Amino acid sequence: MATQLSLSVIILCCNVRPFLADAVTSLANNARDDFEFLFVDDASTDGTAEALRASAHRLGKRATVLRQEDNEGPASARNRGLDEAGGRYITFLDGDDWLGRGYLPKLLDVIQRHDVDFVRTDHVRVTGLRRKLWRAPAARRNVPLSPRESILPVHRATMVDYPYSWAGVYHRRLLDRGLLRFPDGLHTAEDRPWIWNLHRRADSYLVPSLYGVFYRRGITTSLTQVGDMRQLDFLRAFDQVLAELEHDHEADLLRPKAIRNYCAVILHHLANTQRLERSVKRSLKELSAQALRRIPHEHLNAVLAGMNADRAHTLRRLHGGRRSVIG
Repeated sequence: MATQLSLSVIILCCNVRPFLADAVTSLANNARDDFEFLFVDDASTDGTAEALRASAHRLGKRATVLRQEDNEGPASARNRGLDEAGGRYITFLDGDDWLGRGYLPKLLDVIQRHDVDFVRTDHVRVTGLRRKLWRAPAARRNVPLSPRESILPVHRATMVDYPYSWAGVYHRRLLDRGLLRFPDGLHTAEDRPWIWNLHRRADSYLVPSLYGVFYRRGITTSLTQVGDMRQLDFLRAFDQVLAELEHDHEADLLRPKAIRNYCAVILHHLANTQRLERSVKRSLKELSAQALRRIPHEHLNAVLAGMNADRAHTLRRLHGGRRSVIG
């Protein structure tokens, strides 16, 4: 009798050959007969495909390697994994990160015991030899919560400011409802529309006192570090958040949070232009200004009024100094 799959782990791999052994070892330390591991190679060019063929066998027959012939970005790659996932529950991992021993069984136990739509966890950020525990913003732990109620307040970090898809596990019913798929084609910030959609439309979630994902920072091949036009996909991502929000029955309540998110990410990129190509720097300023001008003045004014004066001033200048925004 075939073992019914409890968990599908979708591992995104794009030019991660130096780190793949750590990821596979950590998965082997979490493997069970009812787990499957779906490696999606997003057209790597550094030998990741060969490394996968050499190492994935350690996970036995439950390991599958899927190859994207064109580099379509993490959104499309994760969607490819979702298309193949057979588990009752689904989680994600990036191929340059790793898991603590026994983390996945503990994670699965939490969502099964509480029968919530999804679980979100803390994680450890690794920068060189330094490690720092990064906590999910929800204050209440180990009790079922309303995803929608965890979007606000506007002026404090909330769960939509914690978009990492790999920091949690998700019931298959969310996939059946169309809530786990990512916006195809986005190379960065693909998790922003995803997390907003999840928190607006799912019914329940929980944050346990549990961590086990070790997230590498500062890797030169990571999309968070590249300096080309892919960095500017965050603009399309937040445009999608705002467009979808207009159909929400609480749009007026939630919109200020989304606009504030958008402004915060624009400011983050403006403050970190040193890694960007010169043409990308120009495009960042021009396209960010256009994005701000697309937001109705009264909505943008209300958000800027609640921000730090220096940050608000930077955004007003970027906008172009229109009186309705300055005033």
